[in-house]
Amino acid sequence: MFRGNTRKEFNYYPLIASFLLGVLGGYSSIENISYSQEIHSHKQLAYLPASAKTDKATKAIDENKAFNLVWNLPQVQRKAREIERLSRGSIQVAADVDNSPTPDAPFYRVSVFEKHPDKTTSPVYWFRVSSSSGVIEPLDLVLNQYITLEEWNPDGR
Repeated sequence: MFRGNTRKEFNYYPLIASFLLGVLGGYSSIENISYSQEIHSHKQLAYLPASAKTDKATKAIDENKAFNLVWNLPQVQRKAREIERLSRGSIQVAADVDNSPTPDAPFYRVSVFEKHPDKTTSPVYWFRVSSSSGVIEPLDLVLNQYITLEEWNPDGR
């Protein structure tokens, strides 16, 4: 392939030096980033309000209570009986707490869904339950917003 005996020598010293400088520079950058993150995280913690530091002040009800409040609604129980009756027991209705409250959204989100024999699920209803008062609000799919239980009419009656 090569013509003649020309042999080019390659010096690896600049390549090795560049590699070492890159590794050492990267390491020092990582150290600086982690150090600055520690400083900023301490500053953020110092400015949190007292209510955010204690979850017990914002959570008057727990996850099980939120689940039971939704599951025991007459509309939910009626829909569960109707689905199980129409499917002749092959489809069951269940509920699950999807989200826990946060300082920005102090609600539990509870979903009611169908459990099919092939292990798939289909949503039926979504609710949010206030973690402080236990107020239940169903999601109106037409308006795409949560409404009061008094406004909610899932059966159309």
